[in-house]
Amino acid sequence: MTEIRILPLAGIPEVTDGDDVAALLVEAAGDGVLANDDVVVVAHKIVSKSEGRVRPAAEKEEMVASESARVLRRTAGGMWIGETRHGFVCANAGIDASNVPGDNILLLPVDPDLSARRIRSRIRHLTGADVAVIVSDTFGRAWRIGQTNVAIGVAGMDPFLDHRGEEDRSGMELGATNICIADELAGAAEMVMGKTLGIAAALIKGSPIRRGPGSAASIVRSPAEDLFR
Repeated sequence: MTEIRILPLAGIPEVTDGDDVAALLVEAAGDGVLANDDVVVVAHKIVSKSEGRVRPAAEKEEMVASESARVLRRTAGGMWIGETRHGFVCANAGIDASNVPGDNILLLPVDPDLSARRIRSRIRHLTGADVAVIVSDTFGRAWRIGQTNVAIGVAGMDPFLDHRGEEDRSGMELGATNICIADELAGAAEMVMGKTLGIAAALIKGSPIRRGPGSAASIVRSPAEDLFR
């Protein structure tokens, strides 16, 4: 049985526009801690802050509209459920005000997969460690109460563990089992990151990922395959 360790990367200071997120992650991890095949999960908020995606709270409605490619529902209380330009279906285009200093809001990164690739490349440059990187955010779910963290950016790993074509212990061929391990790892990392602890990243050791190119864009179900929209 695989043993997985999830370590909080504490001590990352408040991030501002232009900060080197990868260097902050390396510093938080400590010398010699990052190793090949580790997975670094980083909250999108510090990525967005470093990329200048902070806007005044007064612009929220305008920003939700501009960040949405399509609005699916709008409640009387002002919540929008829509599809972002990335293809994510979420509340208010992923725009949030929690853990954002001042009277401001935070937008999602323009290209979370690109952000993940940049962080991964920079970590390798700084440490020599060939890690995978997941940029995470908290999403609600249409059919279940409560939120969970999911992967909105992925680099250095296949976001799936595809078991289709394999046999289970009874010899039956699996025809539909395609596990989104990127989402599972993002959700697992949230247990040590929390929402009120000020911990913006986690290090996962021992996860059964498959290395190689991958993206969170490949996780998004296309409208042609979506039976409910």
